[in-house]
Amino acid sequence: MTLFRLDASIRAEGSASREIADIVEQEWLAAHPGETVERRHIGVEVLPADAWGHAVSAGYVQAEDRTAEQTAALKLATTLTDELVSADAVLLAVPLYNWGVSQHVKVWFDLIMTDPRVRAPEPLLRGKPVVLATVRGGGYAPGMPKHGWDHSTPYLRRMLGDLWGADLTVVERELTLAEVNPAMEPLRPLAAQLHAEALDAALAVGRAFGIVPVGETPRAAG
Repeated sequence: MTLFRLDASIRAEGSASREIADIVEQEWLAAHPGETVERRHIGVEVLPADAWGHAVSAGYVQAEDRTAEQTAALKLATTLTDELVSADAVLLAVPLYNWGVSQHVKVWFDLIMTDPRVRAPEPLLRGKPVVLATVRGGGYAPGMPKHGWDHSTPYLRRMLGDLWGADLTVVERELTLAEVNPAMEPLRPLAAQLHAEALDAALAVGRAFGIVPVGETPRAAG
């Protein structure tokens, strides 16, 4: 079996989304010892921002007339899609940046959307177990000043679950910046509680991941 893991944090170390994903991965490997984890870290090894435009324009050109950039973009889109469809399970670690998905994540989705397989009758990830680990620096729960400002998680749910048909589970954590932002000091006890809840949720989800469909779980971010 193969687990495909995608990280989108711009941090190589100290990433809150990676901390959650690490737990899920460890539990998946415990259930599938000796199996393969394929990795791609688009927050550090960034996909070319112009690749999507080249891949789209290539669709209107005969293969023999495509530019080198168009050919390379189509090859990249095929590779990214292969990584998803060939995996038995998928793990995504995607933080909220500036109230939405980062350019790295958007390019990844956009390139895969140029692959012909997304237009097949069967959804791209139909029934495939997918865990999304997502984190937010502030507070976005009901009653918080930024409630409704998270435009990343709804987009990810729509793409992965509704469009691509994944069996999606989301593990969330909020207030990740409380420990380093003096203005958020009063929120630090709540942040610690949400951190612990997110880690517990990651452990529970990881134990079920790849064994039975894990479905939707309660929010761990409060």
